[in-house]
Amino acid sequence: MPQPPTTITDELGIALSNLADSATGILTPTLRLGVTGLSRAGKTIFITALVHNLLTQGRLPGFAPLADGRFIGAKLAEYPDATIPRFAYEQHLAALTANPPVWPESTRRISQLRIVLKFQSAKWWAGLTGPATLNLDIVDYPGEWLLDLPLLGLSFAEWSAEALARARQPGHAKEAAEFLKALDSMDVSKDASDSEAERMASTFTTYLRRSREHGALSTLPPGRFLLPGDLEGSPALTFAPLPRPGVPVRHGMLYAMLEGRFEAYKTQVVRPFFRDHFARLDRQVVLVDTLRALNAGSEAVNDLETALTAVLACFRQGEANPLLRPFVRNIDRILFAATKADHVHHTSHDRLGAILNRLVASASKRARFAGTTTRSIAMAGIRATSEGTIRENGETLPTLIGTPLKGEVLDGTSYDGKTEIALFPGDLPERPDSLFEDGQPVSLNFLRFTPPQKLDRNAAGDVVLPHIRLDRALDYLIGDWMA
Repeated sequence: MPQPPTTITDELGIALSNLADSATGILTPTLRLGVTGLSRAGKTIFITALVHNLLTQGRLPGFAPLADGRFIGAKLAEYPDATIPRFAYEQHLAALTANPPVWPESTRRISQLRIVLKFQSAKWWAGLTGPATLNLDIVDYPGEWLLDLPLLGLSFAEWSAEALARARQPGHAKEAAEFLKALDSMDVSKDASDSEAERMASTFTTYLRRSREHGALSTLPPGRFLLPGDLEGSPALTFAPLPRPGVPVRHGMLYAMLEGRFEAYKTQVVRPFFRDHFARLDRQVVLVDTLRALNAGSEAVNDLETALTAVLACFRQGEANPLLRPFVRNIDRILFAATKADHVHHTSHDRLGAILNRLVASASKRARFAGTTTRSIAMAGIRATSEGTIRENGETLPTLIGTPLKGEVLDGTSYDGKTEIALFPGDLPERPDSLFEDGQPVSLNFLRFTPPQKLDRNAAGDVVLPHIRLDRALDYLIGDWMA
């Protein structure tokens, strides 16, 4: 899938925005880090944990500037773009440290946060220049919006053909039944009406929502149908795929109305997101709920692979020419992170990372050819479980210890959100390819847990948020800028 097409106007706007960023960062360089995720992958948790650990100099042994004693400190700063909502770090941290703690609300719109990092460079001339600073701008956006970018290269007829072909696949029969029934009962060549457009958009949105619940990610575009933000109810979000009519398309026809709204969606919603935010990123994190797909079976795994390949194709990849950097920004590092590693035993962490690496293998190869470095790891921004062992039938089994969320059910037992349990989660396969060869779902005892009930505090009195490999992720994403 090609990179989203841009117009001369788009490129001019991107260049001017990058030039403005460069002008304000003459003395202090700025690194723009995009954070996105697919299907409730934990973006809010990741960003909150990352910011908190930097502000409190948390337990990050794999983060070289801190491990080497060169990291001086960090502070939050006002974000230069006053038109973009601020990431609600303080509110999210308060939810995680409340009594009892709760998971904060997930990402529903774009938000940004600036954190200023002060450090001592390891370069030989650092002793002459003193401490250095880096503005880390974190851009948080829903993964559903990212999957919209390929729409920029499609006409309404092309998108409709692809969307309807997916909806009619056997694996989508249940989710798409209501939408396809409504489609079969209508005449796309009749006169346009808002009520008919709203009816089709409603049934199509229901289909998309059900698909997301069952792990089907490649069916999601248009992503704003699921996370509309301040566009909810607008005509730009009131359309659906239609088969091309057997007669010439004329003005005033229902097909023409929905085609116009599709083009408006691309022009007024998707293109500004690409131009104003997405095309100005330097580094990117894609958080993936791999375990959920594994539990759902081969169809969900294959669909996840398709979605991740589409995600990679959208990025502006490659290392930018330093002479052109004031005008052009490319993503030169991408981190794919399989989240919720605390839901499996540590003996399966490397296997989880290897499975994700297999899912993005072909797309990563193309990214490396373009000059972009990619990496896949298993991690948890905040660890909700600890580990132990149990004896069962004379065998010692590794377990997870944690408190399942209220309403979680396993083997007929419904949990109350207060009771701590020990659970054998199951094992991931040693060979990632086996998931694609036999197509059998992985047998995991998969539960969602509450945030950690008791948190340690450091010498300064700040809470310590336990994590898995967040330090490695942080070092890969920004460590070279702080060398």
